[in-house]
Amino acid sequence: MKKKIILFVIIYCLAAGARAQHPHFTTSGTIEFERRTNAYALLQKAINKDNEAWMQPAFDFYKKNSPQFRVLTAQLVFGNQKTLYTPNDADIPTNMLMGDSPLLNQFNTVFIDLTAKSSVDQKKVFEQTYLVKDSVRKIKWKITDETRDIAGYTCRRANGIYLDSVYVVAFYTTRIPVPGGPESFNGLPGMILGVALPHENVTWFATKVTESEVPENTLVPAKKGKVTDDKGLWKTLNDASESWGRVGKLYVKGFML
Repeated sequence: MKKKIILFVIIYCLAAGARAQHPHFTTSGTIEFERRTNAYALLQKAINKDNEAWMQPAFDFYKKNSPQFRVLTAQLVFGNQKTLYTPNDADIPTNMLMGDSPLLNQFNTVFIDLTAKSSVDQKKVFEQTYLVKDSVRKIKWKITDETRDIAGYTCRRANGIYLDSVYVVAFYTTRIPVPGGPESFNGLPGMILGVALPHENVTWFATKVTESEVPENTLVPAKKGKVTDDKGLWKTLNDASESWGRVGKLYVKGFML
């Protein structure tokens, strides 16, 4: 009897060791994201000598009556090297100060085909909806040795430059071997579960990862919107906000993310 117990223990240990040597990888499922914007910091940046007479009192009132962080949620569905990022319908613009700012809201539904390296981004820009069709965004990444646990996954940090000038910090996991992420963030050796834009005061972090089979017909791009590409949208936004000063630059950057 004792020999059987010892044999069982040996077999169990060998099996456990085999499992440790061959970790499980998630290739399809759903990721819940929480998007947080530091509204105080963002609104402070919008104040300048041309608008401070009315903007500063409005900002002071806002700080006394509203939370510092605007918190929204979204989900990323992924499978077959495709991703679809969709804001939750309940997350809608508010009547807060600069309540239509893209940095305070979620106006993008983003589909990416990582194999074809193409993306279709449905963007709501004020009263107009655009369908931005282009190649996936190229981000210059530098991987570091720093790690962080996010939603039960050990993630490694990478620093990057986005849209030529936006500094981005990302955390990705190789346990999900899909080089995608929230919004249009991509290009690392695994799924991006955390993103921070320190100078834009915005973060995206996963709160839950659910592994599941994803039907192919659920991973499709949006269809509605005026078709353009990144360069076309950039020109349209710049032309429309040319006289807005600093506030205009904040809006353009937010809509282009």
